Amino acid sequence: MDKPVPMIATADIDRVASELLQQTWSGRRIVEIEGLQRVTPNDIAKGFSKILGHPVHAEVVPRETWEALFKAQGTADPEPRIRMLDGFNEGWIEFESGESGSIKGEVELETVLKSLVEQ
Repeated sequence: MDKPVPMIATADIDRVASELLQQTWSGRRIVEIEGLQRVTPNDIAKGFSKILGHPVHAEVVPRETWEALFKAQGTADPEPRIRMLDGFNEGWIEFESGESGSIKGEVELETVLKSLVEQ
C-alpha cells in the first residue's frame, strides 16, 4: 500500500500530446509522462478521505481473486491487466529513463480525485 507508482491525469496527457504534435522531429521517438509525483494506494485513500470528509482505507485485493473480479467487471481477457499489475507490484515495469527521465504532468492528485467524486 506504500509502493509509489507513476500515474498521469488525462488532462496532462491531452496537454503533453498537444505540445508534442506541435514539435518538429523525425525518426522514432518515445516520450514517457507521469504525474508530478508517484502515488501510493494510501495516498489515493488519504485524498478521498479529505474530499469526502470521512475515512477511506485502501485494502489489498488477493491476487488469486483478480481474474474473477476483472471478469465480473466486464474484462473479457484479464490476463494482460493482471500481468501489468504484477509488473508494477514486482518492480519490473519502469520507464526506460527512470523517474528522472519522464515528462511531469501539472495536474495534482487531489484535482483528479475531486473530478471523480463530482461525476
